[in-house]
Amino acid sequence: MNVVILAAGQGKRMHSDTPKVLHPLAGRPLLAHVIDTARGLRPGVICIVYGHGGDSVPRTFSQPDLVWARQEPQLGTGHALAQALPHLDPKSPTLVLYGDVPLIRAETLAALCQAAGKGVGLLTIELDDPHGYGRIVRSRGKIRRIVEEKDASKAERTLCEINTGIMVLPTARLKGWLARLQNRNAQKEYYLTDVIAAAVADKVSVSAAAPGAVWETAGVNSKSQLAQLERVYQLNLAAALMEQGVTLADPGRVDVRGSLACARDVFIDVNCVFEGDVVLGAGVSVGAHCVIRNVKIGAGTRIESFCHLDAADIGARCRIGPYARLRPGTTLAEEVHIGNFVEVKASQIAARSKANHLAYVGDTTVGSDVNIGAGTITCNYDGANKHRTIIEDDVHIGSDTQLVAPVRVGKGATLGAGTTLTKDAPAGALTISRAKQVTVPGWKRPVKKKQGA
Repeated sequence: MNVVILAAGQGKRMHSDTPKVLHPLAGRPLLAHVIDTARGLRPGVICIVYGHGGDSVPRTFSQPDLVWARQEPQLGTGHALAQALPHLDPKSPTLVLYGDVPLIRAETLAALCQAAGKGVGLLTIELDDPHGYGRIVRSRGKIRRIVEEKDASKAERTLCEINTGIMVLPTARLKGWLARLQNRNAQKEYYLTDVIAAAVADKVSVSAAAPGAVWETAGVNSKSQLAQLERVYQLNLAAALMEQGVTLADPGRVDVRGSLACARDVFIDVNCVFEGDVVLGAGVSVGAHCVIRNVKIGAGTRIESFCHLDAADIGARCRIGPYARLRPGTTLAEEVHIGNFVEVKASQIAARSKANHLAYVGDTTVGSDVNIGAGTITCNYDGANKHRTIIEDDVHIGSDTQLVAPVRVGKGATLGAGTTLTKDAPAGALTISRAKQVTVPGWKRPVKKKQGA
């Protein structure tokens, strides 16, 4: 089939300079969700009609399987579909989707195509309050036309079956139907919905199908509606995770903005955000208020609350946080401890090593069974270039130590508290770098002056 995605609208109610279809849902543009669903149908052509925002929309999606047609000016949905006609195979039916209707499911679209056969297929739903939507007008049970609310009579406005806009059309007939469209209506636009009356006049069958849920056909016209669909998406995803055995402290307070793969017995506390591709091994526990982006976490690891993990690879049975930050390029082996207010960046830490509090480890290779004391930092930046620190196995680093890279600490070495290390420390020895301690006799602490004195 052909798939046409209409994505040219401005979205005035969004009150934004960003084209409506580029606003994010679950961390990805609205249009990206529709494209993914279309690809699931394996169509011969995916043509996207764009307009508002200029080339920013096609620049966002550079995939070679997409065809682009520009609508300028925007004169309605019928005019928009006409721009796609040169790219469509006339022998195949055309499925019309919308770039701001992101939650439509491939199963629903497949059922619509089957219902249409060689004729026209409409996706319709019944609403208790159909205000604002085009109504399906039937005669003796058969669809005769669609009337937009602004053009509907009082009797037609009482109808509850509404048009979702999603339809399947016989492409060979489409060119003639679109050429017959008129803009004699309240909005002075060429309505795509008017092709239904043209199909009926030409004795082409018009069939209806319904989605499995109303939210599948919900569109985004405002920030409020965008937030509502975000919750629908996240709740659906939370339900799927729980069906797989994941324990969520509150399904309404988790956000997945990418993909989240979980093994058995994973626990996720409230207000956690997962971005990009995240993999959680068996028995992983994630505390409240964590942000985890493009991270793989090994089995049995515990992430305490308020951690920020980005592009890190974490081994099994580690303990991270609370309030820890792992930056890109961090690799932790098994049973590593990264404690509160510790930051690790572009570093590899071997098994059973610990940095339990108030440390910065950057551009560093850390061996196994190393203990990094509180307040320790690796000074990896000289103002122009980054340099590397090597800490070998079984090293003990005292509190408030600075390691000025490039520098190496030998196996089994101990660095005394307060050391500033600028040269390599030999293996198995105690290295201390401190100024001579001095007591100043007769010194008195300053006293705060009284106001007005």
